[in-house]
This record gives sequence, C-alpha cells and structure tokens, in this order.
Amino acid sequence: MIDPKFEKLITLKQATRMIPKRRRGKRVHISCLYRWTLNGVRGVILESLQVGGTRCTSREALHRFFERLSEGTVTIQHFHTRTPSQRARDDERARQELIKAGY
Repeated sequence: MIDPKFEKLITLKQATRMIPKRRRGKRVHISCLYRWTLNGVRGVILESLQVGGTRCTSREALHRFFERLSEGTVTIQHFHTRTPSQRARDDERARQELIKAGY
C-alpha cells in the first residue's frame, strides 16, 4: 500500500516515462497503467491513490508491482465455464425454483 508520507506520489502520465520503452521504442500508454491499477496483470495490481481527479502511484509502488510480476508466485484466477448441457440444466433448475416461489 502506498504511504504518501514516505513515498513521493507521481501521476500515471509521469510513471509512463519511468518505464522502459517497449516495441519499436514506444512508451507504455497511460491507458495501460490505468488497466494495471484497476484490473492488474496476472493477478497483480499496481497500487494507486486517487488524488482529486488524478490517479497517482509512486516509484516504489512501480518497483513492488514489477517485483511481484517477476516472482512467479502470482495466482491466476480460473473461471469455471459451464458446458451447454450444464447451462440448460441450471436454467431449468432455476426456472423450477422460481415457479415454486410463485414467480
């Protein structure tokens, strides 16, 4: 967690300049950093704070983010997908419960 008392806050735009350039020498786009702060990468979320209307992070938070990504101890959430027959059975079961409840 970012502690603004001990860490210097930087905007996500400033953070894009601190990350090494990527393909064809292009910088990481600011929208990429927004995704990292909201959704994360492989289960790791970039720490950030909302300061007024500006989302901020810190140099230290970037360091922690990249360290966690590099550790290999990241847990990936797996979502269970149902087969069409399972979905049909679940739908029918829900329909019967609604009928029984009077809907």
